This record gives sequence, C-alpha cells and structure tokens, in this order.
Amino acid sequence: MDALVETLAHRLTAHEWMLVTAESCTGGLIAKRCTDRPGSSSWFFGGFVTYANEAKMRWLGVEDATLRLHGAVSEQTVREMAAGALRRSDAHIAVAVSGIAGPGGGTPDKPVGTVWIGWATLSGTTEAQCYHFDGERAAVREQAARAALVGVVHMIEKS
Repeated sequence: MDALVETLAHRLTAHEWMLVTAESCTGGLIAKRCTDRPGSSSWFFGGFVTYANEAKMRWLGVEDATLRLHGAVSEQTVREMAAGALRRSDAHIAVAVSGIAGPGGGTPDKPVGTVWIGWATLSGTTEAQCYHFDGERAAVREQAARAALVGVVHMIEKS
C-alpha cells in the first residue's frame, strides 16, 4: 500500500490536483492510508465518512430516490457520492466507496464482499466498478481501499 500511495502522491502532485474521498464501508481507511504519508496535505483535500444513508444524502447530496431504488451499494450511489464530494470540496478528483464488508448484511444479489467504487474528476470524467472481494471484514475493507486508490491513479493517467 505504501508504494501505491507514493505513486498516487507523485501523480496528483504532478497534475497539481487534490483528492477527496467519500467512504462508507471503508470507514475512512482510504483517507487514513493517504494521510499516513508525510506531506499529504499538498495533494489530499480530505474525506467524508458517510456510513449512514442519511449522511450520504445530507453531506454528499445523494438522492433519497437513488438509495430507495438502487440501494447504498450500487453504481448510482457511488457516482452521486463522488460527484457530491467534488461539489463540496476544492478537490479535482474524488473516489467513493460503498459496500458490504460483513460479516453480515449480505443478500443473494449483493453478498458480503460486494463493493462499488466510483471516481469523478472536475473535467467530468466518471467511472464506476463493482468488485467482489474475499475474506473477513478487514480484508474486504483493505482490498476496497487498494482498488479505490488504483482507480484514482488510473483516472489521473487518463487525464
């Protein structure tokens, strides 16, 4: 993870971009991994931990209808989370994560380990992807954080 964050820091710095996070199932783990690196204040704006649906709506502007129709763990929700984090920050790129880390909470349609990750940039580029991670709660959260940051690097490289 340290090498990934180092790569991320270099890419963001080279583009003079700031990153903002919108986290649900990772509970701030992505922000923690970023701020573990000294000097991260030059490229990390901050993060929103929006575990409850009410927080997603109030802090990020996720629509109630989106949550009712698609659920918190969905492409639509992470796209709205990422867009909301950008609107409410001075960042240039956002990553949003919502999933089911377990051990409970899974359904046949969305089993434990299902995680949606969304990315958005100020230029209007957005992506979202569904992942299915294995392992216990900590392992799912760690894998989600890694995938989220890999995706940020990918989005920067595409810009």
